[in-house]
Amino acid sequence: MAASYDLVAIGTGTAAKIVVMRAQAANWRVAIIDSRPFGGTCALRGCDPKKMMIQGAKALDHAHRMQGKGVEGEVRIDWAELLRFKREFTDPVPEKHQAMFSDKGIDTYHGQARFTGPNRLEVEDQVLEAQHILIATGAEPATLGIPGEEHLIDNEQFLELATLPPRIALVGGGYIAAEFSHLAARAGAQVTVLQHGERMLKPFDPDLVDWLMESFRDQGIDVRTQTNVDAIEKTASGYRVRTSSNGETGTVDVDLVVHAAGRKPALKALNLEAAGIETEKGRLSLNEHLQSTSNPAVYAAGDAAQVGPPLTPVSSHDAKVVAANLIDGKRSTPNYKGVPSVAFTIPPIASAGLDEAQAREQGLKFRVSSQHTHNWFTARQAAEPVYGFKIFIEEETDKVLGAHLVGPNVDEVINVFALAIRHGLTTTDLNTTMFAYPTGASDIGSML
Repeated sequence: MAASYDLVAIGTGTAAKIVVMRAQAANWRVAIIDSRPFGGTCALRGCDPKKMMIQGAKALDHAHRMQGKGVEGEVRIDWAELLRFKREFTDPVPEKHQAMFSDKGIDTYHGQARFTGPNRLEVEDQVLEAQHILIATGAEPATLGIPGEEHLIDNEQFLELATLPPRIALVGGGYIAAEFSHLAARAGAQVTVLQHGERMLKPFDPDLVDWLMESFRDQGIDVRTQTNVDAIEKTASGYRVRTSSNGETGTVDVDLVVHAAGRKPALKALNLEAAGIETEKGRLSLNEHLQSTSNPAVYAAGDAAQVGPPLTPVSSHDAKVVAANLIDGKRSTPNYKGVPSVAFTIPPIASAGLDEAQAREQGLKFRVSSQHTHNWFTARQAAEPVYGFKIFIEEETDKVLGAHLVGPNVDEVINVFALAIRHGLTTTDLNTTMFAYPTGASDIGSML
């Protein structure tokens, strides 16, 4: 006999948690399913544990930069202890989520969910029926279609390595490649980044990425752009990565190869066809309300929806939109204006709002304020040679259209610009705001 619910959510990450908690508060009968430990990607396998480990590399880096400036002594990363520190956070997460759901009267199921009809799911040997179903299964590494692909480890496996191998290659040039290369290099590994595009970190401003590349060079990270990975071979001592670039072939011998070449919605195991849920190019076909265009009982949010940027705040935002549409009967749509994004390199790089190409495509008239400010106090007090910004300001309204930052503290400062962009604040609004001094935010007036 099938268990009957008002809502069943597939996934237990940020988006699913918000939707089921709001549905439960509205006295809906709710269930949640996950084939993996409860907690989702961000808390268990993504941004949170990654940031905890990068903090170790950041501390080491700061100590090294301050050598001869009042700081002396050897500092190194103990990988095993750093991993233990990370697990102090991640290990309790599944049990806490289980207890939270149980305390709220939300039924929990452990296992792979599969659709068997428009409103019907199977989980192991249990059958569930629901008036509404939320797909919030997150994302998984994209298939690369190269010989030897099975030898790649993904970002999740990297964060669980008991020891760090001495030679590492990262295939790809986005967030994962940039962040993990900085972490691994500072932990003592020889790191090679193999990126098929012309530069790393494509979502960020190219000038600021160029400034950031100084930090890659300082750490001895070998970044090879316009380089294709053609095959990965197992050898007696590790792996051989075969590459091609500008008509020339080459090889890189390493102990570990990491997949850092993009992620896609994790949908394959759901048997979507049985529920009449249409997809296009590996993505769910959704309307502007994050609802399936072919099965109105089904909604999606976060990385599984992949409508907005693949970021945790977007998952939260999507969840609130879905919850409003389901519970309150609203016809809400997501608004991704001014979403801030950060790559936690050392130093970090951040952006919010429009880039230059987007502003020109929209026909906007704007001025650009940009400078490489390694001589400003914020950079000098941290002994950090990489610091700069590029801000786009609309001529007619004086509103901030886009902000792009690299250097110390920009992972926090970008939130001020995101607030300005989302709520239409002007440069006058920002210039007349008093920020604590000396902080990263106190530089904002000089950036405008």
